[in-house]
Parts: sequence; structure tokens; C-alpha cells
Amino acid sequence: MTVTEQVLITLRDNQSDASHTDVSQTSATTPVRMSAEDFLRMEHHGIAEWINGEVIFMSVKYEHQRIVDFLNALLRLFTQMMNLGVICTVPYPMRARPGANLREPDLVFVSADHAHRLTSQALEGPADLIIEVVSDGSVIQDYDDKYVEYRNAGVREYWIIDPRPDRLRTSFHVLDSNQQFRVVALDDEGIYHATVLPGFWFNTNRLWQDPQPRVDELLLEIGGDAYLQQLISKRMLKRDIS
Repeated sequence: MTVTEQVLITLRDNQSDASHTDVSQTSATTPVRMSAEDFLRMEHHGIAEWINGEVIFMSVKYEHQRIVDFLNALLRLFTQMMNLGVICTVPYPMRARPGANLREPDLVFVSADHAHRLTSQALEGPADLIIEVVSDGSVIQDYDDKYVEYRNAGVREYWIIDPRPDRLRTSFHVLDSNQQFRVVALDDEGIYHATVLPGFWFNTNRLWQDPQPRVDELLLEIGGDAYLQQLISKRMLKRDIS
């Protein structure tokens, strides 16, 4: 029996009325006890985290996922063009310190200098940048629990994006020389300049636009001549190779 099958059986057994079990619904809220090693072997879709010996499954809404997809596309292309490192998204877990919880951040950036932390099963060590997009069920985790965990683990930069209709706000935190998170304010135009992604900035108001702006147009706006030169160089190299 696989670890995944054992989890599904546990979920069913935890229901008071087994005849009405709906695993697709219960898996979002029902914790399952297992070892960290079993969690890493478990196949699952969506977001699941191993916290103090229990696996917590989480569901997200459209508002959450559209922000994750948008930032994933934007940051992935930017980091590739500038050769900065790697962007990873769920369900790739991170164990920031030995024996620590296995978190599945919405997005992480791992710099080229720390590429050795990327293993086939998990990111073993802190990401350089973590982005969490808040859902109704993750408010305490994102603003409190993960804030402390990420700070103590040495995550260099932490973004919290809150797309809930009654919030629509962002907060950005950078690790200072005292190993404490320092809040970084936006400028007067609502623009944030990243610390661990040299040259990257964006207007946070773009996050709430519907439809969302085109990623290629934003990259040209952000990178300017440097981005355009990178694009031309890569296309010329590809032409020469072919």
C-alpha cells in the first residue's frame, strides 16, 4: 500500500459518517499524522504541508491562484533572462532547517549561489525569497507562523500578497543584519524594489488588475534596455546555433 493510499484511508476513517465521505472536501481540513519521510514520498495535488508531525491539506480560490500564476510567469522569465537562479512553486516542499516543518510556499526563488539546496524531494535549506499569497484559511500561517519560521531560518526576503476582496494589500520584509525582518515600504507610486532580485521592481497595483497585464510588456518595462539586450542576444545565439 502506498503512502497516498494510507492517507486516503485515514481521511475516510476520520469522518463520523463514512458513507458520506468526500475526500476532495475533507482533505482540505483534516490533518493526518505521518513522518516527514512519508510526507516526502506522498503523491498529492494542490498544497499540503508537514507541520509538527501532521500533514495539513489546504485549498485555494481563484483570487489566490491567479496571483500565483501571474507572479510565477513574471518572475520565472525575469530570473531566466538575468541568470539569477530558479523559481519554484507548489507542490515543491521546503525544509528550511534540519528537523523543521516541511512548508510548501506558493513561490520561492533560489539564487544560483544556493542551487545546491535544491534536491529531487525538497528544498533543503532556506529559499532566498518566499512569496505567500493569503487565502481565507492561511491568514495566521502567512502573517504569523511562517513569518517567524522564515525569519528564524534566514530567508532573506518575504512577500505577503493578500488578494482577498476586503484586503487587497501587500507587505514586504527583508532580513537585516540583526537577523530580523525589516518592513520595506512602497514608493509614492506603489512600486516595490526587490532586494534579492537585482533590477526587479513592480507596481503592486498591477496585481489587482483584471485582466492582468501582459508579462512580456511588464518585463520590457521593468528591465528596459538591459532586458531588451538580453532578449536580442539570446535570439542571436539561438539563430547561430541553428
